[in-house]
Amino acid sequence: MLLRTLAGKSACKTICFAEALTNDGQRMLAVNDLFVGPKSHTSARYTLAWNGQQESQSSSGIIISTGFGSTGWFQSLLAGAQGVCGAPSHPLSSGFAWHEQRLQFTVREPFPSRTTGVRLVFGAVTPETPLTVESQMPENGVIFSDGIEADYVAFNSGIRATIRLADTKGQLIC
Repeated sequence: MLLRTLAGKSACKTICFAEALTNDGQRMLAVNDLFVGPKSHTSARYTLAWNGQQESQSSSGIIISTGFGSTGWFQSLLAGAQGVCGAPSHPLSSGFAWHEQRLQFTVREPFPSRTTGVRLVFGAVTPETPLTVESQMPENGVIFSDGIEADYVAFNSGIRATIRLADTKGQLIC
């Protein structure tokens, strides 16, 4: 297999990665998904901007999934939402293609209040519509990838993260 790959004769599939870039120069790549939120079981406070809209939110965090990860953590959140709504299926119930030029975000347990909204809780991140999140958490805010909580980017008050498709791509050799 190695010799075939080096000779350019192996089939491969392209995998799009997610990327979080912060205004203080931190960077995190993800093969499956990014988590943006609190380090512990508390509420995250942030301002989310996407597709020309902006909203202050409080939630248990945001999951941003790649196509490769769309049948994992993202899928469990989607299944829960379907169960609450009594929906038999959703167009993303089986995930989406690994090479697709998009990410999918969903806000976990959004909390409506006088100062926080719940309009921007689900959407596609594309090259034309990145997701921007600005932390309002004085401490314990994090961004981590692929379920590895110990390897995180600090995401505390004043840090703004732009979530987008990464220029870096993966190649899965078949």
